[in-house]
Amino acid sequence: MASTSRTRTGRGRGRGRGSGSSSLPPPPSTLPLIIEEFFIVVYEDPLVKKELPKKFADYLDGKEPAKVYLRAADCGPRLWTVEVLFDGQGRMYLDKGWEKFAIAHGVDFGWFLHFKYEGDDVLTVKVFDGTMCRRYYYSDDEDTDDESDDDVKPCIHPL
Repeated sequence: MASTSRTRTGRGRGRGRGSGSSSLPPPPSTLPLIIEEFFIVVYEDPLVKKELPKKFADYLDGKEPAKVYLRAADCGPRLWTVEVLFDGQGRMYLDKGWEKFAIAHGVDFGWFLHFKYEGDDVLTVKVFDGTMCRRYYYSDDEDTDDESDDDVKPCIHPL
């Protein structure tokens, strides 16, 4: 059987069309660093302070808030005030107030928490349980200020 070889001429695969101008986005090193979404997995006691990703702490460098306001994605307008702790080594923690949020949302070991930074020190939180399915909450509480009393008013998760 005779071997045939092809000689390719013209444009080959992988080449773009046009006169060389490209509509590709700039390389990642030239894009501004915007860290507005991140997640944590609860590997330890869900009620103790939670460390947030270092990249997010770095993003807030120079404007470290003393507190943030957590809002469950589907639990109405209520904001949970949580104090923020910076350890001086670039680590950021959700501290006092985190326990109330965790209790109200039933946060447990192995759960996955997705955070979205909304600006103005507000973080919206989506909660995923141990099955990695999202938990949806609602609230019949009209009070949006969690500092008005010490009771933990849970958001309700329909079964």
